[in-house]
Amino acid sequence: MAKVQITETVLRDAHQSLIATRMKTEHMLPIIEKLDKVGYFSLECWGGATFDSSLRFLDEDPWERLRIIRKGAKNTKLQMLLRGQNLLGYKHYADDVVEYFVQKAIANGIDIVRIFDALNDVRNIETAIKTCKKEKGHAQAAVCYTISPVHDLDHFVKTAKDLVDLGADSICIKDMAGLLLPYPAYDLVKALKENVDIPIQLHTHYTSGVASMTYLKAIEAGVDIVDCAISPLAMGTSQPPTEPLVATLKGTEYDTGFDLRLLSEIADYYKPLKEKFIEQKLLDVKVMGVDVNTLKYQVPGGMLSNLVSQLKQSNQSDKFEDVLNEVPKVRAEFGYPPLVTPTSQIVGTQAVMNVISGERYKMVPKESKALVKGEYGKTPAPIPKEIQELILKGEEPITCRPADLIEPELDKIRNEMKVYMEQEEDILSYALFPQVAENYFKYRQAKKYKIDNNLVDYENQTHPV
Repeated sequence: MAKVQITETVLRDAHQSLIATRMKTEHMLPIIEKLDKVGYFSLECWGGATFDSSLRFLDEDPWERLRIIRKGAKNTKLQMLLRGQNLLGYKHYADDVVEYFVQKAIANGIDIVRIFDALNDVRNIETAIKTCKKEKGHAQAAVCYTISPVHDLDHFVKTAKDLVDLGADSICIKDMAGLLLPYPAYDLVKALKENVDIPIQLHTHYTSGVASMTYLKAIEAGVDIVDCAISPLAMGTSQPPTEPLVATLKGTEYDTGFDLRLLSEIADYYKPLKEKFIEQKLLDVKVMGVDVNTLKYQVPGGMLSNLVSQLKQSNQSDKFEDVLNEVPKVRAEFGYPPLVTPTSQIVGTQAVMNVISGERYKMVPKESKALVKGEYGKTPAPIPKEIQELILKGEEPITCRPADLIEPELDKIRNEMKVYMEQEEDILSYALFPQVAENYFKYRQAKKYKIDNNLVDYENQTHPV
Protein backbone atom coordinates (compact mmCIF):
# COMPACT_ATOMS: atom_id res chain seq x y z
CA MET A 1 0.00 0.00 0.00
CA ALA A 2 1.41 3.38 -1.04
CA LYS A 3 0.97 6.45 1.14
CA VAL A 4 -2.52 7.92 1.24
CA GLN A 5 -3.04 11.13 -0.70
CA ILE A 6 -5.34 13.98 0.31
CA THR A 7 -7.40 16.49 -1.67
CA GLU A 8 -7.88 19.74 0.29
CA THR A 9 -11.41 21.16 -0.05
CA VAL A 10 -11.07 24.46 1.86
CA LEU A 11 -11.18 26.53 -1.34
CA ARG A 12 -14.44 24.92 -2.55
CA ASP A 13 -16.60 22.37 -0.75
CA ALA A 14 -15.66 23.34 2.81
CA HIS A 15 -16.94 26.90 2.45
CA GLN A 16 -19.79 25.79 0.15
CA SER A 17 -21.00 23.44 2.90
CA LEU A 18 -20.51 25.81 5.84
CA ILE A 19 -20.96 29.38 4.60
CA ALA A 20 -22.97 28.96 1.38
CA THR A 21 -19.88 29.47 -0.83
CA ARG A 22 -19.27 33.05 0.32
CA MET A 23 -15.47 32.92 0.62
CA LYS A 24 -13.98 35.61 -1.60
CA THR A 25 -10.84 35.38 -3.71
CA GLU A 26 -9.20 37.91 -1.35
CA HIS A 27 -9.65 35.37 1.50
CA MET A 28 -7.86 32.72 -0.57
CA LEU A 29 -4.92 34.63 -2.00
CA PRO A 30 -2.76 35.04 1.15
CA ILE A 31 -2.74 31.28 1.90
CA ILE A 32 -2.42 29.71 -1.58
CA GLU A 33 1.38 29.64 -1.46
CA LYS A 34 1.36 27.68 1.83
CA LEU A 35 -1.37 25.31 0.61
CA ASP A 36 0.80 24.72 -2.45
CA LYS A 37 3.72 23.58 -0.26
CA VAL A 38 1.84 20.82 1.62
CA GLY A 39 2.04 18.14 -1.07
CA TYR A 40 -1.69 17.60 -1.52
CA PHE A 41 -2.90 15.34 -4.33
CA SER A 42 -4.99 18.34 -5.42
CA LEU A 43 -6.64 21.55 -4.27
CA GLU A 44 -10.37 21.52 -4.95
CA CYS A 45 -10.97 25.17 -5.72
CA TRP A 46 -13.66 25.57 -8.40
CA GLY A 47 -16.97 24.25 -9.68
CA GLY A 48 -19.92 23.18 -7.56
CA ALA A 49 -21.69 26.34 -6.38
CA THR A 50 -18.58 28.58 -6.49
CA PHE A 51 -19.37 29.73 -10.03
CA ASP A 52 -22.94 30.84 -9.34
CA SER A 53 -22.02 32.36 -5.98
CA SER A 54 -19.09 34.38 -7.39
CA LEU A 55 -21.32 36.05 -9.98
CA ARG A 56 -24.50 36.32 -7.89
CA PHE A 57 -23.27 37.36 -4.47
CA LEU A 58 -19.58 38.35 -4.61
CA ASP A 59 -19.38 40.42 -7.83
CA GLU A 60 -16.43 38.30 -8.90
CA ASP A 61 -15.59 36.68 -12.21
CA PRO A 62 -15.17 32.93 -11.47
CA TRP A 63 -12.79 32.57 -14.44
CA GLU A 64 -10.53 35.29 -13.06
CA ARG A 65 -10.55 33.58 -9.66
CA LEU A 66 -9.40 30.35 -11.28
CA ARG A 67 -6.57 32.15 -13.13
CA ILE A 68 -5.43 33.83 -9.89
CA ILE A 69 -5.39 30.53 -7.97
CA ARG A 70 -3.53 28.84 -10.85
CA LYS A 71 -0.86 31.56 -10.71
CA GLY A 72 -0.36 31.00 -6.96
CA ALA A 73 -0.46 27.19 -6.92
CA LYS A 74 2.55 26.30 -9.05
CA ASN A 75 3.12 22.75 -7.78
CA THR A 76 -0.32 21.35 -6.93
CA LYS A 77 -3.02 20.09 -9.27
CA LEU A 78 -6.25 22.12 -9.26
CA GLN A 79 -9.55 20.26 -9.16
CA MET A 80 -13.17 21.17 -9.86
CA LEU A 81 -16.62 19.58 -9.48
CA LEU A 82 -18.86 19.31 -12.55
CA ARG A 83 -22.47 18.03 -12.65
CA GLY A 84 -22.09 16.13 -15.92
CA GLN A 85 -24.48 17.40 -18.58
CA ASN A 86 -25.75 20.01 -16.03
CA LEU A 87 -22.24 21.55 -15.83
CA LEU A 88 -22.58 24.00 -12.90
CA GLY A 89 -26.22 24.89 -13.58
CA TYR A 90 -29.48 23.11 -12.87
CA LYS A 91 -30.58 21.78 -16.27
CA HIS A 92 -29.06 19.80 -19.11
CA TYR A 93 -27.05 21.78 -21.67
CA ALA A 94 -26.30 20.93 -25.29
CA ASP A 95 -23.12 18.98 -26.03
CA ASP A 96 -21.44 22.00 -27.68
CA VAL A 97 -21.82 24.01 -24.44
CA VAL A 98 -20.51 21.11 -22.32
CA GLU A 99 -17.51 20.65 -24.63
CA TYR A 100 -16.65 24.36 -24.69
CA PHE A 101 -17.02 24.67 -20.90
CA VAL A 102 -14.68 21.76 -20.15
CA GLN A 103 -12.20 23.04 -22.74
CA LYS A 104 -12.14 26.53 -21.16
CA ALA A 105 -11.96 25.18 -17.58
CA ILE A 106 -8.79 23.24 -18.46
CA ALA A 107 -7.35 26.14 -20.50
CA ASN A 108 -7.76 28.44 -17.47
CA GLY A 109 -5.95 26.12 -15.07
CA ILE A 110 -8.02 23.08 -14.02
CA ASP A 111 -6.10 19.77 -14.02
CA ILE A 112 -8.69 17.35 -12.59
CA VAL A 113 -12.41 17.47 -13.43
CA ARG A 114 -14.61 15.44 -11.05
CA ILE A 115 -17.74 14.63 -13.03
CA PHE A 116 -20.95 13.19 -11.54
CA ASP A 117 -24.59 12.66 -12.42
CA ALA A 118 -27.38 12.80 -9.82
CA LEU A 119 -28.88 9.51 -11.10
CA ASN A 120 -25.55 7.73 -11.78
CA ASP A 121 -26.68 7.66 -15.43
CA VAL A 122 -23.30 7.36 -17.15
CA ARG A 123 -24.76 8.69 -20.42
CA ASN A 124 -24.97 12.12 -18.74
CA ILE A 125 -21.23 11.99 -17.93
CA GLU A 126 -19.96 10.76 -21.30
CA THR A 127 -19.51 14.08 -23.17
CA ALA A 128 -17.68 15.72 -20.26
CA ILE A 129 -15.29 12.75 -19.85
CA LYS A 130 -14.48 12.60 -23.56
CA THR A 131 -13.82 16.35 -23.76
CA CYS A 132 -11.69 16.31 -20.61
CA LYS A 133 -9.53 13.53 -22.08
CA LYS A 134 -9.29 15.34 -25.42
CA GLU A 135 -8.06 18.48 -23.61
CA LYS A 136 -5.42 16.43 -21.72
CA GLY A 137 -7.19 16.84 -18.37
CA HIS A 138 -7.63 14.14 -15.70
CA ALA A 139 -11.24 12.89 -15.88
CA GLN A 140 -12.36 11.73 -12.45
CA ALA A 141 -15.79 10.11 -12.72
CA ALA A 142 -17.90 10.00 -9.56
CA VAL A 143 -20.32 7.35 -8.36
CA CYS A 144 -22.98 8.92 -6.10
CA TYR A 145 -23.29 6.83 -2.93
CA THR A 146 -26.71 6.21 -1.46
CA ILE A 147 -28.64 3.47 0.33
CA SER A 148 -31.59 1.66 -1.26
CA PRO A 149 -32.62 -1.87 -2.28
CA VAL A 150 -30.97 -1.36 -5.71
CA HIS A 151 -27.79 0.38 -4.52
CA ASP A 152 -25.74 -2.66 -3.57
CA LEU A 153 -22.07 -3.45 -4.23
CA ASP A 154 -22.93 -4.88 -7.66
CA HIS A 155 -24.62 -1.61 -8.68
CA PHE A 156 -21.64 0.53 -7.63
CA VAL A 157 -19.09 -1.83 -9.21
CA LYS A 158 -21.05 -1.96 -12.49
CA THR A 159 -21.34 1.87 -12.58
CA ALA A 160 -17.59 2.21 -11.92
CA LYS A 161 -16.76 -0.29 -14.69
CA ASP A 162 -19.01 1.60 -17.13
CA LEU A 163 -17.18 4.83 -16.25
CA VAL A 164 -13.79 3.16 -16.79
CA ASP A 165 -15.04 2.04 -20.22
CA LEU A 166 -15.83 5.69 -21.01
CA GLY A 167 -12.22 6.61 -20.25
CA ALA A 168 -12.28 7.72 -16.58
CA ASP A 169 -8.75 8.23 -15.15
CA SER A 170 -9.93 7.70 -11.56
CA ILE A 171 -13.16 6.94 -9.69
CA CYS A 172 -14.58 8.98 -6.82
CA ILE A 173 -17.08 7.55 -4.34
CA LYS A 174 -19.19 10.68 -3.77
CA ASP A 175 -21.03 10.44 -0.45
CA MET A 176 -22.77 13.81 -0.52
CA ALA A 177 -25.05 13.12 2.46
CA GLY A 178 -22.55 11.55 4.89
CA LEU A 179 -24.37 8.18 4.78
CA LEU A 180 -21.34 5.92 4.24
CA LEU A 181 -20.52 4.07 7.46
CA PRO A 182 -17.03 2.69 8.24
CA TYR A 183 -17.58 -1.02 7.58
CA PRO A 184 -19.68 -0.60 4.41
CA ALA A 185 -16.93 1.82 3.24
CA TYR A 186 -14.35 -0.95 3.70
CA ASP A 187 -16.46 -3.39 1.66
CA LEU A 188 -17.18 -0.85 -1.09
CA VAL A 189 -13.55 0.24 -1.53
CA LYS A 190 -12.38 -3.39 -1.49
CA ALA A 191 -14.94 -4.35 -4.16
CA LEU A 192 -13.94 -1.44 -6.38
CA LYS A 193 -10.20 -2.11 -5.97
CA GLU A 194 -10.79 -5.73 -7.01
CA ASN A 195 -12.77 -4.75 -10.10
CA VAL A 196 -11.27 -1.57 -11.54
CA ASP A 197 -7.63 -0.80 -12.18
CA ILE A 198 -7.55 2.98 -11.65
CA PRO A 199 -7.18 5.07 -8.43
CA ILE A 200 -10.17 5.31 -6.06
CA GLN A 201 -10.92 8.55 -4.19
CA LEU A 202 -13.45 8.96 -1.37
CA HIS A 203 -15.48 12.11 -0.67
CA THR A 204 -17.82 12.42 2.30
CA HIS A 205 -19.29 14.94 4.74
CA TYR A 206 -19.05 14.95 8.55
CA THR A 207 -22.81 15.56 8.97
CA SER A 208 -23.58 12.25 10.69
CA GLY A 209 -20.37 12.25 12.76
CA VAL A 210 -18.75 9.10 11.36
CA ALA A 211 -16.64 10.44 8.48
CA SER A 212 -13.14 10.21 9.98
CA MET A 213 -13.81 6.60 11.02
CA THR A 214 -15.15 5.92 7.52
CA TYR A 215 -11.89 7.25 6.05
CA LEU A 216 -9.79 5.04 8.30
CA LYS A 217 -11.62 1.87 7.23
CA ALA A 218 -11.51 2.96 3.57
CA ILE A 219 -7.74 3.50 3.87
CA GLU A 220 -7.34 0.02 5.33
CA ALA A 221 -9.29 -1.31 2.33
CA GLY A 222 -6.89 0.40 -0.08
CA VAL A 223 -8.46 3.75 -1.01
CA ASP A 224 -5.89 5.96 -2.75
CA ILE A 225 -7.11 9.49 -1.99
CA VAL A 226 -9.52 11.10 0.50
CA ASP A 227 -11.07 14.58 0.64
CA CYS A 228 -10.34 16.63 3.78
CA ALA A 229 -10.68 20.25 4.92
CA ILE A 230 -8.25 22.20 7.10
CA SER A 231 -9.66 22.05 10.66
CA PRO A 232 -11.24 25.53 11.16
CA LEU A 233 -13.52 24.87 8.16
CA ALA A 234 -13.93 21.11 8.68
CA MET A 235 -16.54 18.88 10.33
CA GLY A 236 -20.28 19.56 10.59
CA THR A 237 -21.63 19.65 7.04
CA SER A 238 -18.06 19.99 5.69
CA GLN A 239 -15.36 17.31 5.30
CA PRO A 240 -13.26 15.52 7.96
CA PRO A 241 -10.34 17.64 9.23
CA THR A 242 -6.98 17.29 7.48
CA GLU A 243 -4.57 17.50 10.44
CA PRO A 244 -5.99 14.70 12.68
CA LEU A 245 -5.93 12.26 9.74
CA VAL A 246 -2.34 13.21 8.90
CA ALA A 247 -1.38 12.72 12.57
CA THR A 248 -3.22 9.37 12.76
CA LEU A 249 -1.42 7.97 9.71
CA LYS A 250 2.04 9.25 10.73
CA GLY A 251 4.57 6.45 11.05
CA THR A 252 2.27 3.88 9.43
CA GLU A 253 2.44 2.42 5.93
CA TYR A 254 -0.19 5.00 4.95
CA ASP A 255 1.84 8.04 6.15
CA THR A 256 1.00 11.10 4.02
CA GLY A 257 4.41 12.65 4.64
CA PHE A 258 2.75 16.04 5.32
CA ASP A 259 4.37 18.54 7.71
CA LEU A 260 1.98 19.06 10.64
CA ARG A 261 3.65 22.39 11.50
CA LEU A 262 2.84 23.73 8.04
CA LEU A 263 -0.76 22.49 8.35
CA SER A 264 -0.96 24.21 11.72
CA GLU A 265 0.16 27.50 10.15
CA ILE A 266 -2.57 27.13 7.51
CA ALA A 267 -5.15 26.43 10.24
CA ASP A 268 -3.95 29.56 12.11
CA TYR A 269 -4.68 31.63 9.01
CA TYR A 270 -8.27 30.34 8.84
CA LYS A 271 -9.13 30.64 12.58
CA PRO A 272 -9.71 34.43 12.60
CA LEU A 273 -11.49 34.15 9.23
CA LYS A 274 -13.86 31.60 10.77
CA GLU A 275 -14.62 34.02 13.63
CA LYS A 276 -15.29 36.73 11.05
CA PHE A 277 -17.74 34.44 9.20
CA ILE A 278 -19.53 33.73 12.51
CA GLU A 279 -19.76 37.47 13.29
CA GLN A 280 -21.15 38.16 9.82
CA LYS A 281 -23.73 35.39 10.42
CA LEU A 282 -22.41 33.55 7.36
CA LEU A 283 -21.47 30.59 9.53
CA ASP A 284 -24.21 29.21 11.77
CA VAL A 285 -22.60 27.13 14.52
CA LYS A 286 -25.54 24.69 14.24
CA VAL A 287 -24.05 23.28 11.01
CA MET A 288 -20.88 22.38 12.93
CA GLY A 289 -22.68 19.76 15.03
CA VAL A 290 -23.54 16.10 14.41
CA ASP A 291 -26.98 15.27 12.99
CA VAL A 292 -27.55 11.54 13.39
CA ASN A 293 -31.00 11.96 11.77
CA THR A 294 -29.08 11.95 8.49
CA LEU A 295 -28.57 8.22 9.07
CA LYS A 296 -32.02 7.62 10.52
CA TYR A 297 -33.92 9.14 7.59
CA GLN A 298 -31.16 8.79 4.94
CA VAL A 299 -31.93 12.38 4.04
CA PRO A 300 -29.15 15.01 3.65
CA GLY A 301 -29.10 17.77 6.30
CA GLY A 302 -29.96 20.51 3.76
CA MET A 303 -32.96 18.54 2.56
CA LEU A 304 -34.27 18.16 6.15
CA SER A 305 -34.16 21.94 6.69
CA ASN A 306 -35.94 22.49 3.32
CA LEU A 307 -38.76 20.18 4.40
CA VAL A 308 -39.18 22.08 7.68
CA SER A 309 -39.24 25.39 5.79
CA GLN A 310 -41.86 24.20 3.26
CA LEU A 311 -44.14 22.93 6.04
CA LYS A 312 -43.81 26.21 8.00
CA GLN A 313 -44.91 28.18 4.91
CA SER A 314 -48.07 26.05 4.78
CA ASN A 315 -48.62 26.31 8.57
CA GLN A 316 -48.41 22.52 8.78
CA SER A 317 -45.24 21.99 10.83
CA ASP A 318 -47.08 19.26 12.78
CA LYS A 319 -46.92 17.09 9.63
CA PHE A 320 -43.08 16.79 9.75
CA GLU A 321 -43.09 13.10 10.78
CA ASP A 322 -45.68 12.32 8.09
CA VAL A 323 -43.44 13.94 5.45
CA LEU A 324 -40.39 12.02 6.69
CA ASN A 325 -42.36 8.79 6.31
CA GLU A 326 -43.54 9.88 2.84
CA VAL A 327 -40.02 10.67 1.51
CA PRO A 328 -38.87 7.01 1.20
CA LYS A 329 -42.20 6.08 -0.47
CA VAL A 330 -41.84 8.82 -3.12
CA ARG A 331 -38.18 7.96 -3.60
CA ALA A 332 -39.07 4.29 -4.24
CA GLU A 333 -41.84 5.29 -6.68
CA PHE A 334 -39.41 7.63 -8.47
CA GLY A 335 -36.89 4.81 -9.06
CA TYR A 336 -34.64 5.26 -5.99
CA PRO A 337 -32.64 8.31 -7.15
CA PRO A 338 -29.67 9.28 -4.93
CA LEU A 339 -30.76 12.32 -2.88
CA VAL A 340 -28.44 14.99 -4.28
CA THR A 341 -29.18 18.21 -6.21
CA PRO A 342 -31.63 18.28 -7.96
CA THR A 343 -33.28 14.94 -7.04
CA SER A 344 -33.31 15.67 -3.28
CA GLN A 345 -35.38 18.82 -3.88
CA ILE A 346 -37.71 17.00 -6.31
CA VAL A 347 -38.42 14.05 -3.99
CA GLY A 348 -38.72 16.30 -0.90
CA THR A 349 -41.14 18.75 -2.51
CA GLN A 350 -43.31 15.93 -3.87
CA ALA A 351 -43.44 14.30 -0.41
CA VAL A 352 -44.55 17.62 1.16
CA MET A 353 -47.25 18.10 -1.50
CA ASN A 354 -48.52 14.54 -1.06
CA VAL A 355 -48.95 15.11 2.68
CA ILE A 356 -50.39 18.64 2.74
CA SER A 357 -52.87 18.04 -0.11
CA GLY A 358 -54.17 14.91 1.60
CA GLU A 359 -54.07 13.01 -1.68
CA ARG A 360 -50.93 11.46 -3.15
CA TYR A 361 -49.86 13.01 -6.50
CA LYS A 362 -52.88 15.32 -6.59
CA MET A 363 -50.30 18.13 -7.08
CA VAL A 364 -47.28 17.33 -9.24
CA PRO A 365 -44.59 19.99 -9.85
CA LYS A 366 -43.06 20.14 -13.35
CA GLU A 367 -39.72 18.87 -11.93
CA SER A 368 -41.40 15.68 -10.66
CA LYS A 369 -42.95 15.16 -14.06
CA ALA A 370 -39.58 15.74 -15.78
CA LEU A 371 -37.89 13.16 -13.54
CA VAL A 372 -40.61 10.55 -14.15
CA LYS A 373 -40.58 11.30 -17.89
CA GLY A 374 -36.83 10.67 -18.12
CA GLU A 375 -35.70 14.24 -18.79
CA TYR A 376 -32.96 13.90 -16.14
CA GLY A 377 -31.88 10.47 -17.40
CA LYS A 378 -32.46 6.87 -16.41
CA THR A 379 -33.40 6.26 -12.76
CA PRO A 380 -31.51 3.52 -10.86
CA ALA A 381 -34.66 1.37 -10.71
CA PRO A 382 -37.57 1.41 -13.20
CA ILE A 383 -40.43 3.75 -12.27
CA PRO A 384 -43.61 1.69 -11.67
CA LYS A 385 -46.04 1.83 -14.62
CA GLU A 386 -48.92 3.07 -12.45
CA ILE A 387 -46.84 6.07 -11.25
CA GLN A 388 -45.82 6.87 -14.84
CA GLU A 389 -49.47 6.77 -15.96
CA LEU A 390 -50.66 8.84 -12.99
CA ILE A 391 -48.07 11.60 -13.54
CA LEU A 392 -47.48 11.59 -17.31
CA LYS A 393 -51.19 11.19 -18.20
CA GLY A 394 -50.47 9.42 -21.48
CA GLU A 395 -47.24 11.23 -22.44
CA GLU A 396 -44.49 8.87 -23.62
CA PRO A 397 -41.40 8.64 -21.40
CA ILE A 398 -37.97 9.51 -22.85
CA THR A 399 -35.58 6.56 -23.14
CA CYS A 400 -32.69 8.19 -25.03
CA ARG A 401 -29.88 10.25 -23.50
CA PRO A 402 -31.70 13.51 -22.62
CA ALA A 403 -29.02 15.72 -24.25
CA ASP A 404 -29.68 14.03 -27.61
CA LEU A 405 -32.89 16.08 -27.72
CA ILE A 406 -31.09 19.43 -27.23
CA GLU A 407 -30.03 21.35 -30.33
CA PRO A 408 -26.55 22.98 -30.37
CA GLU A 409 -26.92 26.34 -28.59
CA LEU A 410 -23.48 27.97 -28.34
CA ASP A 411 -23.81 30.28 -31.38
CA LYS A 412 -27.27 31.45 -30.29
CA ILE A 413 -25.94 32.24 -26.79
CA ARG A 414 -22.90 34.08 -28.21
CA ASN A 415 -25.25 36.22 -30.31
CA GLU A 416 -27.53 36.99 -27.37
CA MET A 417 -24.81 38.32 -25.08
CA LYS A 418 -22.17 39.71 -27.48
CA VAL A 419 -22.77 43.29 -26.31
CA TYR A 420 -21.28 42.33 -22.90
CA MET A 421 -18.43 40.13 -24.06
CA GLU A 422 -14.92 40.96 -22.84
CA GLN A 423 -13.53 37.42 -22.93
CA GLU A 424 -14.62 34.14 -24.56
CA GLU A 425 -15.42 32.68 -21.13
CA ASP A 426 -18.23 35.23 -20.68
CA ILE A 427 -20.31 33.23 -23.17
CA LEU A 428 -20.23 30.27 -20.77
CA SER A 429 -21.07 32.37 -17.70
CA TYR A 430 -24.11 33.63 -19.61
CA ALA A 431 -25.03 30.15 -20.89
CA LEU A 432 -25.25 28.80 -17.32
CA PHE A 433 -26.79 31.80 -15.52
CA PRO A 434 -28.17 34.31 -18.08
CA GLN A 435 -29.76 36.83 -15.71
CA VAL A 436 -27.11 36.55 -13.00
CA ALA A 437 -24.27 36.86 -15.53
CA GLU A 438 -25.93 39.86 -17.22
CA ASN A 439 -26.19 41.65 -13.87
CA TYR A 440 -22.52 40.93 -13.22
CA PHE A 441 -21.50 42.17 -16.70
CA LYS A 442 -23.37 45.44 -16.08
CA TYR A 443 -21.64 45.81 -12.71
CA ARG A 444 -18.27 45.13 -14.39
CA GLN A 445 -18.92 47.77 -17.06
CA ALA A 446 -19.99 50.37 -14.49
CA LYS A 447 -16.91 49.67 -12.36
CA LYS A 448 -14.62 49.96 -15.39
CA TYR A 449 -16.26 53.24 -16.46
CA LYS A 450 -15.77 54.67 -12.99
CA ILE A 451 -12.08 53.68 -12.91
CA ASP A 452 -11.52 55.07 -16.43
CA ASN A 453 -13.12 58.40 -15.49
CA ASN A 454 -11.04 58.67 -12.34
CA LEU A 455 -7.93 58.07 -14.42
CA VAL A 456 -8.93 60.85 -16.85
CA ASP A 457 -9.53 63.28 -13.98
CA TYR A 458 -6.21 62.36 -12.47
CA GLU A 459 -4.37 62.94 -15.76
CA ASN A 460 -5.96 66.40 -16.18
CA GLN A 461 -4.73 67.63 -12.80
CA THR A 462 -1.79 70.02 -12.74
CA HIS A 463 1.19 68.65 -10.89
CA PRO A 464 3.79 70.70 -9.02
CA VAL A 465 7.17 70.68 -10.78
